[in-house]
Amino acid sequence: MNPIYEAIKTSELRRLSYADYMQLALYDEWCGYYMRKKTKIGKEGDFFTNSHVSDVFGKLFASFFLRLVERQNVPPHICELGGGDGRFARAVLNEWKAKSPNTYRQLTYTMIETSPAHRVKQLETLGDVAEKVKQYKDIKEFQQHVSSFSGIVFSNEFFDAFPVHVITKENGTVYELFVTVDDHKLVEEKYPLENEHIIQYLHERQLSLADGQRLEVPLALKTFLLETAPFFRHCVMFTIDYGYTDEELQLPARRQGSLRGYYRHHLITNPLMYPGEMDLTAHIQWDALRMYGKQAGWQYVSMLRQDRFLLAAGILLYLEEHNDSNPFSEKSRQNRAIRSLIMDGGMSTDFHVMIQQKGVRIHWDDIWVQPEFLSFA
Repeated sequence: MNPIYEAIKTSELRRLSYADYMQLALYDEWCGYYMRKKTKIGKEGDFFTNSHVSDVFGKLFASFFLRLVERQNVPPHICELGGGDGRFARAVLNEWKAKSPNTYRQLTYTMIETSPAHRVKQLETLGDVAEKVKQYKDIKEFQQHVSSFSGIVFSNEFFDAFPVHVITKENGTVYELFVTVDDHKLVEEKYPLENEHIIQYLHERQLSLADGQRLEVPLALKTFLLETAPFFRHCVMFTIDYGYTDEELQLPARRQGSLRGYYRHHLITNPLMYPGEMDLTAHIQWDALRMYGKQAGWQYVSMLRQDRFLLAAGILLYLEEHNDSNPFSEKSRQNRAIRSLIMDGGMSTDFHVMIQQKGVRIHWDDIWVQPEFLSFA
């Protein structure tokens, strides 16, 4: 029997919160989506990430990180949360090595990745730069090996895979939604909200639901930020993801929540389909990341739509003039990738980059290559 069904049937109340369901469906040792050996990212998987568009994405961040290290004395250490198949790390390390051999010798690169299959794939992808990388299955394992971390913290579509609770409001009453089994199928049940942690979250965030609205409650995100507060000391953190501000959460178009699945590059609106066989994701709440980040000691710097960030960071410098008529040459592919990353309506318009800093003073005017694009944020 699928462990998810077994967990429901053996639980005291014969139901699971959505957060517990997601934890099993994504991370269970035996049936969790991320724990399976199947390909998840790219053409043969279920979804794409920015790093799969082109190595130029990682190259740009390598240059940006390098300026922080060389101009602002940020320690040359990178912690990538959710390293995926290692493509971003490979691009960063190769570009850093080519641009600054001296600081490359001091550079350390840590990858936090839950999936055993992805950790194996990372080493295959990294090739001769794998010697620079240390891998850990989670942040707790990393903390067991080092007492604190100072440097650059980077994540790309990391927080959107955190388990979330789901609540709704009907006829003036707030309910929590649960997952149960009915006639051998997973279905929702609702019960009046009793979870004190969710109630506290709504109070802290000053959130109220309109009648008929569904909302994801990211308690795991809050816990992660507060529990890792003492560990991250002198850092700059870059979070790339899709999400909503509190203002956007109140728009009619957002009333049905954002918890979805991705299966073979198809959006699945019912998160209870294909348990353990598809990716589950919820848009992150940017204001929650900012608020609990502040409680954890992170100072908010800025949030830019990804295309504006890439332009301000200098991605146009990677455009190359060439007379090569071959559309599949390296230069041609890189130029096409840059255009796809910055054009209106492209992939980048769905993503934002939030920058936070902790225990450091950064003169950001010295970091941006083309700051005129910042005015479009």
